Amino acid sequence: MIFRAAKTPSLILWVFLITCATAHALCSVDVVIVKGRVDHAASRAKVRVELVYSRDIVGESAEAAIENGSFSIPIEFLTQSHRPVVNGMFEKCNRRPKTVIVTLVGGDQGHGYDPVSLDFAKDFKMADPSAYSLRSELVLNGSR
Repeated sequence: MIFRAAKTPSLILWVFLITCATAHALCSVDVVIVKGRVDHAASRAKVRVELVYSRDIVGESAEAAIENGSFSIPIEFLTQSHRPVVNGMFEKCNRRPKTVIVTLVGGDQGHGYDPVSLDFAKDFKMADPSAYSLRSELVLNGSR
């Protein structure tokens, strides 16, 4: 009888540990979409986009060629702001960029010029539950 009474709390603890190990509250991967156009773009020019987080930590980046004077660059980022304490428990999923830097990269020279710094909170809107897009079209000037 004593053996059976001691067995029940052990079983409950065992089930709890297995549940904690397998139940992960995974943070989503969101995307920032930067679309715009470039006036007077040099041949083979590209647009580079960098996500900057708090404490000026540069994160994800991407480049795209300019096609017919326009560009569209999606950049995925993980929303996980704090590592889980125990197997996915107490995980925080509120990481967002603070600033988005858009730079026109010159054709043959490969030098970046005229960077535009966009405030993520003010210049972007939530397009759907996991995507952010610019509130208005971005226009870069390729003539120096």
